[in-house]
Amino acid sequence: SLHDALPISADWLQGPYVYALYSAYGFSSLEIAQLFVAGFGSSLVFGCFAGSIADQFGRKRCCIAYCALYILSCMTKHFQDYWILMLGRVLGGVATSLIFSCFECWMVSEHLQRHKFSSGLLSYMFGLMFTFMYFVAIASGLAAQFAADYIPFEPISKGSIIYSGGYCAPFDLAIVCLVVGAILIMALWEENYGSSDGQEDSRTVYSNITECLRMLAADPGALRLCLVVATFEGCMYAFVFNWTPALASKEMPPPHGVIFALFMMACMMGASTSTMLNKYARPSVRLMTVSFLGVVLFAVAACTAGGSSPIPCFVAFMLFEFCVGVYFPSIGVVKSEVVPEHVRGTMYNVYRVPLNAVVVCLLLTDISMIVCFQLCAGLLSISFVANYFIAYSPKTLGGDIDRSEERRVGKECRSRW
Repeated sequence: SLHDALPISADWLQGPYVYALYSAYGFSSLEIAQLFVAGFGSSLVFGCFAGSIADQFGRKRCCIAYCALYILSCMTKHFQDYWILMLGRVLGGVATSLIFSCFECWMVSEHLQRHKFSSGLLSYMFGLMFTFMYFVAIASGLAAQFAADYIPFEPISKGSIIYSGGYCAPFDLAIVCLVVGAILIMALWEENYGSSDGQEDSRTVYSNITECLRMLAADPGALRLCLVVATFEGCMYAFVFNWTPALASKEMPPPHGVIFALFMMACMMGASTSTMLNKYARPSVRLMTVSFLGVVLFAVAACTAGGSSPIPCFVAFMLFEFCVGVYFPSIGVVKSEVVPEHVRGTMYNVYRVPLNAVVVCLLLTDISMIVCFQLCAGLLSISFVANYFIAYSPKTLGGDIDRSEERRVGKECRSRW
């Protein structure tokens, strides 16, 4: 978990400050939206084949490539230049295509293929992994707030486009996490591939993508899962773009790092709750529940954003982050069961293609924040319906473990811990 948490925390460190940094550089909301679109657009394009590259050439190598690309992306944040920042967003988008497939694929393959642990134990592993990651994210947010508050934000010399301190400091902390994480990965990880024997895959990128598309066309469950990922995570990224202006105040600038740490605390509570609910609710049922709650919470945010008090909107955001905390361990288990090992990385990135398309459409249309929240409520309604059919289809997905298996998994958990 530490190997995953450090590189991924680099992405979390940036979250609260990307919009604030661009705004501090003097860019308009439209220009900021264009920069965000560049990141999601590059993730959309590269995501079509990033997973297949990981399946074919190795998940460990791609995780190291993520660290290198994100280091370069963080370095561009020091420049008050639109096109340098645009390059950084493109590099960050490519890195994002890797982070949300390669790390998870590596862990699932090690768990199921190399070590032959049970699939039931995987649900506990996801819960523990995300709980620990969110704990690291809380510390990251507080560290970022401290760095942003106590290091002056200014150019390195008069008239220079290169800035340091302030909103740049969290990106420097992210670089440290990435460097340490890359060293740990190189030293401690073994390589795995998309083949069942863990050896280098001989299939081509094209054949992997073609097989995934055939699977989506033939398997309604896989297609519904794709719809869930696109709608729920698309709303999550739209939320990432909009929470900073939604909580903005002229009287007192919001402490972005502290707010981010509170969001991550809510996510950690959600991940812990997801683990505790393993015995009582299948992952697909948990996904259906958080999708319904998301509809309600975005409706509340649409009604309260920009009002006289940011508190109701902030509470809605906190509860949505709790839902996000439940979502990721649950969707991880469902995907691990639905997607075959030999195309796991490819399929995980294929799932992200419509996700990025949703986010790009939400940002390119330059709609208002309130309309964006209303659309998010609508998208989560679609996620709820898709999850309903997943949870209650004749071929139920989502890790339905019988009682004897449940007891065996619990004993295995206790013995290994």
